[in-house]
Amino acid sequence: MTAERIVILGADAAGMSAAHEALRTADRQGRSIEVTVLERGRHTSYSACGIPYWMAGDVRSADDLVARTAEQHREAGIDLRLGVAATGVDPAGRTVATADGAVPFDQLVVATGAHPVVPDWALDDDGTPLDRVGAVHTLDDGEAWLERFAVAGAGARVVIVGGGYVGVEVAEAAVRRGFEVTVVTRSRVLSSLEPEMSDRVATAMTDAGVEVVLDAEVTGLDRDADGTVTAVRWDGGSRPCDLVVVALGVLPSTGFLEDSGIPLGEKGALMPDARGRVTERVWAAGDCCDSVRRLTGDRVYRPLGTHANKLGRAVGANLAGGRRTFDGILETAITRFEGGGQYVEVSRTGLSLQDARAAAFDPVTLVTEGTTASGYQPEAEPIALWVMADRITRRLLGVQVVGGRGAGKRIDAAAAVLWHGGTVDDLAWMDLSYSPPFSTAWEVLQVAARRVAERI
Repeated sequence: MTAERIVILGADAAGMSAAHEALRTADRQGRSIEVTVLERGRHTSYSACGIPYWMAGDVRSADDLVARTAEQHREAGIDLRLGVAATGVDPAGRTVATADGAVPFDQLVVATGAHPVVPDWALDDDGTPLDRVGAVHTLDDGEAWLERFAVAGAGARVVIVGGGYVGVEVAEAAVRRGFEVTVVTRSRVLSSLEPEMSDRVATAMTDAGVEVVLDAEVTGLDRDADGTVTAVRWDGGSRPCDLVVVALGVLPSTGFLEDSGIPLGEKGALMPDARGRVTERVWAAGDCCDSVRRLTGDRVYRPLGTHANKLGRAVGANLAGGRRTFDGILETAITRFEGGGQYVEVSRTGLSLQDARAAAFDPVTLVTEGTTASGYQPEAEPIALWVMADRITRRLLGVQVVGGRGAGKRIDAAAAVLWHGGTVDDLAWMDLSYSPPFSTAWEVLQVAARRVAERI
């Protein structure tokens, strides 16, 4: 029996989840497959989300961020080829073009991930990255930043351009390393939060000694006669600096598909269905893809490792005859900021107020303040919760949390209600745990939901 040739582009979360699940499913079903993985870089299956904590000193080495090495993948029966980039795809001819020649396939999985947005002002005249300027996206980036940190030394001035999750997490790393930190963002800190919640995060960062510059678009860098970056400029201001971190988000790495005829959506993202299929023989998963929002049904580009692992696994099963689906996203996310005597956890799930109105809901929102534990407990920390529900159906639409230790993971209970289409009343009255070190008798998340229900 001739083995079916499966070629996977990308050896991180989505690609390797697909590869291993395809082999497991094929073994159970008695199917014969060959799995080849082409990876343009030199690392596999690592946690990009852990890089800021490596930069902060919490993680000892890059090896600690690697879930499975190249040799471990090969021992599982995968033909893994590092340093091999796809330069084009011919779906009709069933081949992937590389610098070393064409690679034939029967089924193709595109899991090439994303690349950081790097503006022209961060590049030299020849298009190469400026010294002391860079993104935080790969293990190689992490190594480069640790070297820059060591050379700069404590007290160095670090400007972070971008106030999203990576920007906040790198700001934490820089503060904890003893640097002077400025965050410049073109809108707000963590702009996926509502303004009243975002402001709380910005306040915590400011109280930690971080200078937060809002509504500022960086226009360029100043350099001295040797070409060394000395300052960051934006309309109406500038700051001297020693290091510049570019944290302006990412875009799908799909440029090699432009002439393939494979359809691309927002920002060049692939548009797989719930099974991960894009066309008859082409599948996709990971940060090169968009996702369907479970609450509204529209497609959005929200690259996250959780999505990559789940859809990758579904694709792998389906390649070998399984029937798995990836049933949309809620945009659930969590992070923290710690440093300068401050600690704040931040999480969110569901729609923003703007998204809810655009989807023709009639949203009711309320911010509730409380504590993470019974007030007489030493563990009690402040917490604020923003809850949104539809006035007509009472359906829960979104929850956001900002607070001290123990605040952030409360978002998972809200996400469970959202996932199953529940109401704000379901969240308010469901059976959650209670003990004074962990919550108040009326769990603060449920108090917040009950107050919105009463307002409706």
